[in-house]
Amino acid sequence: MAASLQINCKPASTAFRVNPASKCSRRLFSVSCAPANAPQKRYSITLLPGDGIGPEVISVAKDVLKLTGSLEGIEFNFQEMPMGGSALDLVGVPLPDETLAAAKHSDAVLLGAIGGYKWDNNAKHLKPETGLLQIREGLKVFANLRPATVLPQLVEASTLKREVAEGVDVMVVRELTGGIYFGQPRGFRIDENGEEVGYNTEVYAAYEIDRIARVAFETARKRQGRLCSVDKANVLEASMLWRRRVTAIAEEYPDVELSHMYVDNAAMQLVRNPKQFDTIVTNNIFGDILSDEASMITGSIGMLPSASLGSSGPGLFEPIHGSAPDIAGQDKANPLATILSAAMLLKYGLEEEDAARWIENAVLDTLNKGFRTGDIYSTGTKLVGCKEMGEAVLRSVESQVHTTV
Repeated sequence: MAASLQINCKPASTAFRVNPASKCSRRLFSVSCAPANAPQKRYSITLLPGDGIGPEVISVAKDVLKLTGSLEGIEFNFQEMPMGGSALDLVGVPLPDETLAAAKHSDAVLLGAIGGYKWDNNAKHLKPETGLLQIREGLKVFANLRPATVLPQLVEASTLKREVAEGVDVMVVRELTGGIYFGQPRGFRIDENGEEVGYNTEVYAAYEIDRIARVAFETARKRQGRLCSVDKANVLEASMLWRRRVTAIAEEYPDVELSHMYVDNAAMQLVRNPKQFDTIVTNNIFGDILSDEASMITGSIGMLPSASLGSSGPGLFEPIHGSAPDIAGQDKANPLATILSAAMLLKYGLEEEDAARWIENAVLDTLNKGFRTGDIYSTGTKLVGCKEMGEAVLRSVESQVHTTV
């Protein structure tokens, strides 16, 4: 099933509900669930564990997907493929052709994390991060949805005052395959004075702006109906075109309130009064920065998922945190962002909103019970590792089944 923008902009409807007769059992939380009926739907999921903590959090999210799928009559066929630093070590490139081919032929792609210190000095084309840009381009996913929500259970984890952080719920819609990260010309040269110069190009075509604007308006329409377009139209020609096109597209959405804001002011307002924002749409580089800033309002980057979608084909779903090589292999990673990315995969990639809701509710229930990894730990809560946090989420999924019987 393609994670198309046409699909993502319409409310999902699912034909299957939880069957109270489903029987689930776990042995040491190795998921083994037998639904009352044979699977009614089958999906192919490409898993890209990547580097650092990526394999740890992907393993947890995979178990959660398997359990949740069994409750909705869904069977997943998982295929793990190398990407990033692990692919560099294995075959010498950050995105092997076989990995991209597997991703293109799947129904959705779930990515862990890429990068690490050991590859920092590689040439650009041999950096793990190049593989991330390549797979985004290869899958033609141009719309990146990054929610930043301050959960009531974690409001004290925010670095902002409670009265500022409480109730924040922002969706950043970032254009993902254009702008300065992909624009040409780019490179290095020696100028007329013999100085070395590095240069990049910020460039957008009208169609690139129009399509991301429509995604943002559709997203805002489902939320509070307010869209803020962020640019630098007082300086940059690319931003001047951006503002003109977004304003023109707004005529198609009279029910959505559109505002404009310069990126420097937006960065300030996000920490001054984040609750003024509902949905933000912006270009690639501004979205990269602002979404990371918004994530810290929530208390931890380890809590936030993302979805990258295109006009057709599979979507790419990933936590926005990095590979955290300093804690890799130590069972300290927070898997909740990856688990919530799996929920976005179900919701936006497969139109399985009921299944996504199982996961979202389980994460909230787990937090309500006081389980915390180190990045969100506070006095009075229970400090757990990556695996135990995953087991707690699995128990919460199962507890929902028992309460519906």
